Amino acid sequence: MKKTIKHIALYSFFLVGFLSCDDYLDIVPDKTQEVSLMFQRQEAAYTALVTCYSYLPQNDGLYATFTLASDELTTPLAKEPNSIKLMKGEQVADDPFMSFWSGYGASGRGQGSLWDGIRACNTLIANIDQAVDMTQVEKNTWKAEAKVLKAYYHFLLLNYYGPIPIVDVNLPIDASDEDLRVHRKTIDEGITYILNTLDTAIADLPERTTGNNDLGRIDKVIAYAIKSKVSLYAASPLFNGNSEFYSDFVNHEGTPFFNQNVEVSKWEMAATIAKEAIDIALAQGAAIYQFTSSPPKYDETNYDNPFYKTFYDLKFSVLEKWNPELLWGDSSPVNDWWRLQSGVLMKDPTASSVQAAWQWIAPTMRMAELFYTKNGLPIDEDNTYNYERRFGTTVVSNDKKNYARPGLRTAELHLNREPRFYTNIGFDSSEYRGWNELWTLRMKKGQTHGRIANTSDYLITGFSLKKLVHPESEGDAYDKIIRYPWPNARLAELYLNYAEALNEAYGPSQAVYDALNVVRARAGIPYVEVVWSDGSLAKTLNKHTTQSGLREIIRQERMIELAFEGHRYNDIRRWKLADEYFNTNVRGWSVDEKTDANYYKVIEVGMRSFATPRDYLHPIKTSELITNPNLIQNPQW
Repeated sequence: MKKTIKHIALYSFFLVGFLSCDDYLDIVPDKTQEVSLMFQRQEAAYTALVTCYSYLPQNDGLYATFTLASDELTTPLAKEPNSIKLMKGEQVADDPFMSFWSGYGASGRGQGSLWDGIRACNTLIANIDQAVDMTQVEKNTWKAEAKVLKAYYHFLLLNYYGPIPIVDVNLPIDASDEDLRVHRKTIDEGITYILNTLDTAIADLPERTTGNNDLGRIDKVIAYAIKSKVSLYAASPLFNGNSEFYSDFVNHEGTPFFNQNVEVSKWEMAATIAKEAIDIALAQGAAIYQFTSSPPKYDETNYDNPFYKTFYDLKFSVLEKWNPELLWGDSSPVNDWWRLQSGVLMKDPTASSVQAAWQWIAPTMRMAELFYTKNGLPIDEDNTYNYERRFGTTVVSNDKKNYARPGLRTAELHLNREPRFYTNIGFDSSEYRGWNELWTLRMKKGQTHGRIANTSDYLITGFSLKKLVHPESEGDAYDKIIRYPWPNARLAELYLNYAEALNEAYGPSQAVYDALNVVRARAGIPYVEVVWSDGSLAKTLNKHTTQSGLREIIRQERMIELAFEGHRYNDIRRWKLADEYFNTNVRGWSVDEKTDANYYKVIEVGMRSFATPRDYLHPIKTSELITNPNLIQNPQW
């Protein structure tokens, strides 16, 4: 195949207008004869397939992504995208932010309604057999891709809206008005449909798509990764036995949309599926990433140091294109100027242009505190870490030179942390790789990387996000930002899925520890059962031996490993922990101060507001309810 999904997507949207309609759920009947004629040739069918892919959310699009919708990242008030406004309680039902149901616009590329995407998939599935210049195997493969996408779009809608209609086929042209006014199905009905659709598709998918022209297209490895995520969410507290929130959220017959009893069997199924997904990925060459290239010149002399080897293993597990750990990468084309990478890239004050380095998306203090100590323990659980003095300052000693500049003063919080802290978070006096250079960040007001005068391009918490910045990205022009496929699914995520599901289904076991240790070993920290059994280190001795204790460990491991990749908002929701995480204000350093004594004071720099249970589900746009009175609005909207 000469053209790829990523190459053709920019000019393939002519079908969208033909395939979409704004009545009900955009499932108004096809003009069957005209549509079938469009599928007589492979080229037209391929354009229709690309249309199906075009509805995939753009996770690294700054203005149209849920990656910023949590307590991980924040921006100055003047720069807030809708995802931040969503977290401040500004959501409204008449014109919802970030609506997968109705679609939404944004600077650059917006997001089409996922019901339109489902309709496009149904159209392809129903008509591709008309193509006269394709083999049946090719037709079956493309149908299978569309089925996976259709299942995934149903899952995304279910995740954000709870009970949803199931739209497996487009309705016929003579469908009645009542047929068009579809009803929402229960959560269990939706999950069963999604999993069954994935299973039906898997049989006709290739084992692994490896050709350069087709990278990012759905294959069995990707389908199983999606299946693992769906089953994990289905077993989680938000969707499994949620009588606390939704005992009176019922359909027209009085049946609760959410099952009212916790079913451990759902965790058992999630564990089984995660293990299948891991095994299938490994059989196709997937592996936890290890850096094998040569480091930049500024690190060559230090690269025999184990710290740097671990640093690059972690850094490039996301940044290296199509590496073995990447199970599903999003390579769809976007306008470079509105990618997350520009928002997080530090400015170079000596450059003649910094148009592609915005320097205003900042990790929060909560994230800086989340990462482990060098011993692989939470900072408040490590006997050797002075937690009470974490906000105090000290002079960086020479043995910390791998990640901070000796002789400069910085916070105790920044020192003696695990390698993932240093690959993710930049801080005052730390080392930073960007613009093909190695810098020491100076973050106080008026310093090289601090706030200049009263500009709105600054890091409001005093932390920079290093994880998404390729060291070779230069911010003087957008075409110098190094692009890489966004990690929709990584092998590390599957191991974390497996550990969580196993513990919830059966309790602590060596199999759970082993799954966690795959991730921890690459991170350069001790095995979970070793460090939590060491009384000289762990304050809560043997925490890993109880199901509740191990649950906390697994959740923190997940939040660390998958930080800033778009998982946290949904993980916090599915765990029903929003009151704990999303109702506390954002904190950071006092970045408008110029001295150590004043800068290293923790202050509130923003707010988060989450109404329980209302905000666990997004509102259906009011106009949709008027068009289709059979739809029932989500609680408290």
